[in-house]
Amino acid sequence: MDLTVLAAGVLLILAVLSVRLSERLRMPVLLLFLGLGMAAGSEGPGGIAFDSPGLAQSVGTVCLVVILFAGGLDTAWSSVRSVVGPGLLLATGGVLVSTLILGTAAWWLLGSYTDLRLGGDGISWTEGLLIGAIVSSTDAAAIFGLFRSGSPAPRRRLRSLLELESGTNDPMAVILTVTLIGILTRGEASLGTALAGVLLGIVVGAVLGLLLGGVAAVGADALRLSIPGLYPVLCLGVALTTYGTAQAIEGNGFLAVYLCGLVLGNRVRSHRRLIIQVSDALAWIAQIAMFITMGLLVFPSELVGVAPVGIVLALILMFLARPVSVFLCLLPSGFSARESAYVSWAGLRGAVPVVLATFPATAGLAQAGEVFGVVFFLVVVSVLVQGFTLGPVGRRLGIEEPAGPPT
Repeated sequence: MDLTVLAAGVLLILAVLSVRLSERLRMPVLLLFLGLGMAAGSEGPGGIAFDSPGLAQSVGTVCLVVILFAGGLDTAWSSVRSVVGPGLLLATGGVLVSTLILGTAAWWLLGSYTDLRLGGDGISWTEGLLIGAIVSSTDAAAIFGLFRSGSPAPRRRLRSLLELESGTNDPMAVILTVTLIGILTRGEASLGTALAGVLLGIVVGAVLGLLLGGVAAVGADALRLSIPGLYPVLCLGVALTTYGTAQAIEGNGFLAVYLCGLVLGNRVRSHRRLIIQVSDALAWIAQIAMFITMGLLVFPSELVGVAPVGIVLALILMFLARPVSVFLCLLPSGFSARESAYVSWAGLRGAVPVVLATFPATAGLAQAGEVFGVVFFLVVVSVLVQGFTLGPVGRRLGIEEPAGPPT
């Protein structure tokens, strides 16, 4: 236990120092967190033996609850009100379109070309769609980590749109992934029944999240606790309760917890600043724990075999699936082609795809290991290429606000 505590402390310190390094290099910090986990793993100098997708999934789920709740708390309704329509359309229809395009491409590529087949076998269309669903959501932490580091930020309207999309598209990706795994493992239902289940999960999760967020805000103000530090503890309890309740009644817990945080953060008055600050700190701890855990789960030697698949699918995602979904969803909202192009390129992948990539293993799918490797490689390529070029792309498109100094 002493050595475990020591290792945890050292990893936390290194993770915080890596945040500063990422600011100087202007690169997404999740890459450094993942690299830190890989270095600490069984094939790195750390030598920590870890090969438990189930435990990694559990850690990732809890961490995502904390991250989404904190994201909702810190989102000002006034800043996203004008982009609610296009933001929600991107978070639902955009995810679906991206899943269909990338999933179909994966099915065609992995079924037609021997050198690209996972494990030497082709895959079904449903399995291709599963890969598309896993990587269909974008990562807010990666994008806004770049903005906070002093990289040029887009105009406020675009930044609000990206913030709302990134906070609300994770639930749709989770719903599609779980639904497709259910079809593959248990032969569940027809496509129509599956879509009905998706809709039910969204509606139940949204209603419950909005309701519990409002109740929590009124209750926190009425309690008048004498110890301010208990307010963030209370809100964390509300977040966990919201997620668990939503999941228990067939709703989507991730959507519920984000909306709960959104309502609570905009309505609570008692120690609101303290609640947001502590929740932000917890979200950072959650990000560090999640990315390091996922890095531990990766065996670098196994990434070489899935590199061709990962690179091809990453290119299809960045240059076809994401642009088509963004332009289709933003066309009715009056966004210019330049703005749509920037939103498309800002669709970095991150935490959620890596966590969702553990789901096939816990469900017992035959090619789960290869799927995890492909998704991990795809995420790294996306963050490297789009993360390092987001600033130049913004300058080229002329949609930036002046950059602030690094913090």
